[in-house]
Amino acid sequence: MGKSKTNKFRRPQFNAEGLSVTAVKEVEEDHDGVDSPAGELLEKLQSPSADVREFACASISRVVQQSQTIPGFLQRDAVRRLGPLLLDRSLAVRETATGALRNLSACGGHEVCEDMVKQDVMTPLTALLRERSKIEFNSVSLPMFLWFFHTILSCCIITLSVSESSSQALSVFNKAGILDVILQCLERHTHNIKLALSAAHCLHTVTEDNAELLCSMNNAVLGTLESVLLSSQADMAHTLLRTLAAGSVWNLKSSLPTARQAQTLNALMATLSQCLELDAGTLIPQLRQAEVAQSATASEAGNMEDHQAAAGNMAVEEMDDDEEEGVGPRTNGKATKIDKDFSDLLGKEELREATALLTAQQTSLEIIVNMCCSDDPSDDEWEEASSSDESEMCPDGLSEGNTSLLSPLCLSAEVHGALINHNIPEKVLKKTQFPSSEAMDICLHNPTWKILMKKMHRVQYRALTCLHNMLSTMDAESLGGAAALQDVAQHLSTLVFSAPEIPKEEEFLEAVTSAVRSLLQIIAYMKIPQCMTPQQLMSLSEAATRCDVVSVRVNALAILGITGSTLAKEKGTAETLQMIGNALLQVAAKDANLVVCGEALDALFDVFADGDEAERAAKNINLLSSLKALQPVFKAKIRKEGKGKYSPEQLCVLDNIKVNLRRFIGYLETVVKK
Repeated sequence: MGKSKTNKFRRPQFNAEGLSVTAVKEVEEDHDGVDSPAGELLEKLQSPSADVREFACASISRVVQQSQTIPGFLQRDAVRRLGPLLLDRSLAVRETATGALRNLSACGGHEVCEDMVKQDVMTPLTALLRERSKIEFNSVSLPMFLWFFHTILSCCIITLSVSESSSQALSVFNKAGILDVILQCLERHTHNIKLALSAAHCLHTVTEDNAELLCSMNNAVLGTLESVLLSSQADMAHTLLRTLAAGSVWNLKSSLPTARQAQTLNALMATLSQCLELDAGTLIPQLRQAEVAQSATASEAGNMEDHQAAAGNMAVEEMDDDEEEGVGPRTNGKATKIDKDFSDLLGKEELREATALLTAQQTSLEIIVNMCCSDDPSDDEWEEASSSDESEMCPDGLSEGNTSLLSPLCLSAEVHGALINHNIPEKVLKKTQFPSSEAMDICLHNPTWKILMKKMHRVQYRALTCLHNMLSTMDAESLGGAAALQDVAQHLSTLVFSAPEIPKEEEFLEAVTSAVRSLLQIIAYMKIPQCMTPQQLMSLSEAATRCDVVSVRVNALAILGITGSTLAKEKGTAETLQMIGNALLQVAAKDANLVVCGEALDALFDVFADGDEAERAAKNINLLSSLKALQPVFKAKIRKEGKGKYSPEQLCVLDNIKVNLRRFIGYLETVVKK
């Protein structure tokens, strides 16, 4: 279609119903008997009129934000019909089609993104990215182009990160050569931070577990990321940008040349440390106060302008019909109407700053979680092992960087030292605290700020998961020794037991039970006294075993197992061991999930493996007869349900537990004969 400039493009005028004035007649006449709004709008995508196609795309974009409407669009091949419009001859149609696909993917989740990949939407998306970058990066980029570009990148991010067929989507992305476009957007961060953030999100997504893309890495890519890491802008948007760049660098760790590893690791860790130092509990009230002050100033200015206008002291500029609320920047004296799809970019600055801060802190914690993964999962970890293979050779002489310094799932001495030098454990522990009551109160009483409440809690949950991983992979002395671990136990006890009831929020329970489990393991190993009583731990486990999330129930049972095995070595604990044993037996016999049943049996083996108190408790609860009755049921369930519902790794663990159950029954029989 030739080279065109955005500043010459004018949106059509719209009537009160949102229809293009030139398209009203055609739309009114275009009733073909389709019996649903979805069908009618999708039919209009085939209209010869660009105005009608644009209206249909814009309408779909709005309608699909109500998730209940999405199935109607999917049943009529909405993705297949919208995809080609990304390369429509009309720029307006391209923009609104991209917005419709972004909203479909964001609101529709896995199913829509699966359809997007199957219908080859990545091909027109990547073609559109390449084409627009060639046109606009060589000329003055206007705001409308930047919003458009942001939307395309957002659509890519959602599709790549949500789709279960992400390997196929990633392959298309890799082969399309979009990396250069992403880097161009990143390099513009001093001029347009929103565009750079979209690019950074995209790069952070596509570099995760993407061995094919690793082979495209070169010094230019790493240089761009390092320049972002070393940028000095203090606003929250740039804090988020640096954090996303740090995440991409970590994903690309096997591509780092040996000579640059130490410097890059230090810059990465400094970025995460600086981000976690910021206190959202202080900044959010400050940002809200600034917003209120700005609104008051704007209101006073508006009243003064109204007064001046009424007095005839202000020159009134003639405006076009489309210069109203939601109208974009003026170009050549004309306003460009902004499609509603871009409304998320036009929010209040203070709220955007607060959102960027919390997103940056959540991302920082997730990066540290990945840094502190153990490379030797214990027998009671049920998660599937990573199947990614990052051993392929890469071009540009970067394969030499694939050393043990930053090898996957390994807490090397260099990473360990960097975490300690930047006080990361201390900062993570601070983030595990409940969100500031003042900040929560501000968000609770301001509807537009309510979205931050969930984000503040999400930071706490990620910090707890991060604490769990650090406790699992770092030695006690690095974490401050016995006194520090006792303080952590006291802190976790306050989080869990300070309220009248144990919190029931699933994400919190998953994170806090993981942290408690890891802490109890290291405390038991070091024989350190700790403040949580067996009764408290049993109440936590009881609450967790009622949770629908399997991993929470597994953590709860492991906590009981660790607690019981510790008590079994002490005098006068038989009664408590009986309570723990009965609780574990009940779960082993009644839980619908075999993984949970297996964990309960494994915990029983730990609790009653040895000791006079354990023997006495086992006899009092008839443990031997209970396990004999349970054994054939457990074996039958593995045989009937195993292959259809559980992974090979899970089945392997279950088979081991089945063997251990037989052996443990034999052990109990010898105890009874004494």
